[in-house]
Amino acid sequence: MPRYTAPTKDTQFILHDVLNISDLQTPGYGDLDREFTGAILEEAGKISSEVLTPLNVVGDTEGCVMENGVVRTPTGFKAAFDQMAEGGWPGIDMPEEFGGMGLPYVMNTAVGEMFSSANMAFTMYQGLTHGAASAILVHGSDEQKAKYLPKMVTCEWTGTMNLTEPHCGTDLGLMRTKAEPQDDGSYKITGQKIFISAGEHDMSDNIIHLVLGKIVGGPEGIKGVSLFIVPKFHVNEDGSLGDRNGVSCGKIEEKMGIHGNSTCVMNYDEATGYLLGEEHKGMRAMFTMMNEARLGVGMQGLAQAEAAYQNALDYAKDRLQGRAVTGAENPDGPADPLIVHPDIRRNLMEQKSFAEAGRAFLLWGSTLIDAAHRSEDKDADGLISLLTPVIKGFLTDKGFDMTVQAQQVYGGHGYIEEWGMSQFARDARIAMIYEGANGVQALDLVGRKLAQDGGKHVMAFFDLVKGFCKDNADVDGLEDFIAPLKAASKDLQAAGMYFMQEGMKNPNNALSGSTDFMHLFGHTCLGLMWGMMAKASLKALADGTSDPVFHETKLATGRFYMTRTLPMTATHLARIQAGGDAVMALDAANF
Repeated sequence: MPRYTAPTKDTQFILHDVLNISDLQTPGYGDLDREFTGAILEEAGKISSEVLTPLNVVGDTEGCVMENGVVRTPTGFKAAFDQMAEGGWPGIDMPEEFGGMGLPYVMNTAVGEMFSSANMAFTMYQGLTHGAASAILVHGSDEQKAKYLPKMVTCEWTGTMNLTEPHCGTDLGLMRTKAEPQDDGSYKITGQKIFISAGEHDMSDNIIHLVLGKIVGGPEGIKGVSLFIVPKFHVNEDGSLGDRNGVSCGKIEEKMGIHGNSTCVMNYDEATGYLLGEEHKGMRAMFTMMNEARLGVGMQGLAQAEAAYQNALDYAKDRLQGRAVTGAENPDGPADPLIVHPDIRRNLMEQKSFAEAGRAFLLWGSTLIDAAHRSEDKDADGLISLLTPVIKGFLTDKGFDMTVQAQQVYGGHGYIEEWGMSQFARDARIAMIYEGANGVQALDLVGRKLAQDGGKHVMAFFDLVKGFCKDNADVDGLEDFIAPLKAASKDLQAAGMYFMQEGMKNPNNALSGSTDFMHLFGHTCLGLMWGMMAKASLKALADGTSDPVFHETKLATGRFYMTRTLPMTATHLARIQAGGDAVMALDAANF
C-alpha cells in the first residue's frame, strides 16, 4: 500500500527561512513562530500518515454507495471525519466567534496540502464546507452567519457549491434552475445540478447547499444569476433540524478517480432557499467560494505529485534492475537499484524540483491572501488575483504530469492497481478540469488578469522578479539561479507584449497561445521560488547550519530546475509567437 510522510521540515523551511512569515506585518503572523507552526504541522502530519493515508486505498476501491436515496461513504471515513472535526482542523483559519481557530490562511494551506496528499477524496468534504462557509462569512447577513456558520465551521454540517447543469458548465448564463420569490422572503428553487462533490453523504447531520439560480422575471443570461442557501434539512429558529427540504440526490456519478468523494446529481423540487448576497449578483458571491476553490485545486495537483513522488522514490531505491553504466553500485546483489540509472534520476528530479517549488509558490500565494484580507492590502489582492489562474492551471497540469512520471518509475507495476500509483494519476486528473477547466484559467489570465487595473499587477510581478535579481546579482552561489530567472522573466514579458499587440487585431492568434503563456508564467514563478529558496539555503550554510545536507540537497534540486526545466519558457514563447493561423485553418465543418 502506498505511504505518505508529511514534508513538515520543508514546509517549515519555506514558512520561516524563505517567506519569513513571523516577520511580516500581516495581523496574526506575529504569533506564527517556529515552535507554534511546528507543533501544528507535526500533528497534522501524524493525522495525515496514520489516519488518512490508510483510508485512501479504501476510498478508491469501495467508493460511495447509494441505497434508497442514502449515500454511504467508504469504511472508516465517518470515524476519521469525526476525528478531524474534534481536532478543529476544518476551521483552522475561520473566526473564533464561530468556533474556528482564527489562524491565518497560510496555515490552512500548509496543513491542507498534507491532508490532500494523504487522501484527496476525503479532504474534499471539509474543503468544500470551508469554501461554502467562506461565502456565507463574506456575503451572508448577520442572521445567516449566526444560523449556519457555527455548525459548518465545526463540520457538524457540511457544505457544497452547485453550479453546473447537464447542458451548461462554464457558460453559467445558460442555466435553467429557477427561483420563485415567496411572501416570507424565501424562494422556491427548482432545477437539476450535476457534478456536485459531497452532495449527499452520511458524515454530517445537515448539508448546506449553495445553489446558483435565476429569479423568475430577472435579467437574462449571467446578469440574472443569484446565489441561494438551500439546506438539506430545514433549520428551526432554535437551531434544531426540521423536516427534509425538497432536495435529493438523483445518483452518484461514476468517475475516473476520487471515488471516496460522493459526486452527485442533485435535484431541487421547489426546495426552500434563501438569497445569499444581492439579487442577480450571484456570481460575485459564488466567486468568493470559487477563487478559494481554485487555490485549493492547485494545492490538490501539488499534493498528488508529492505523494506520488515519495512512493516512486521508495520504489527506485528498493527495486533491483540492471547495472549502473559506470560499474556495479550494489556488487553483492544480483543487480543495482533503479535509482542508479540516469533517466530514473532525471525523472525523480523533475518531480522533486516541481513539488518543492510548487509548495513555496502555493504558500507564498497564501500569504498574499492573508495580506489582502487581514491588512486590506489592495496590491496583494491584485497580485493574488493575477496569480490565481496560474496556481490553479499550472500546478494541476504539471502535478498530473508528475504523477504519470512517478507511475513510469514503476514500469509495469505502475499500471497494476495493487501498487496504488494509478490512483494518484486518476485522482490528480480531475484537478485539471473542475473549478474551471485549465483552458478557461489560461483565457482568464490572458483575457482579464493581464490588463486588470491597467496592467498594474503584472508589472508589479515583473518588478518583483527584477528586484530580486538586482538585489542578489552579487551573491556568491546564486549565479545559477539569477541568470535563468532573468531569461524566463524576459520571455514572459515578451509574451505579454505579444498579447497586447495581437489581442485586438487578431484575438484568435493571441488566444491560441494562452495555455503556453500560463505555463510560461508558472515556470517563472517557480523559478522565483527557487531563487528565494536557494538564497535561504546559502545563508543557512554560511551561518553554520546544523543540517548542511538538507540545504546542499535543496541547492542541487534548485539548480536542476533552473538549468534543465526553467529554459522551457523559451519554448513556450516560441509557440505563442508562432500565432494561431494553423489552429484556425479549418472551418468547424472541416475538422
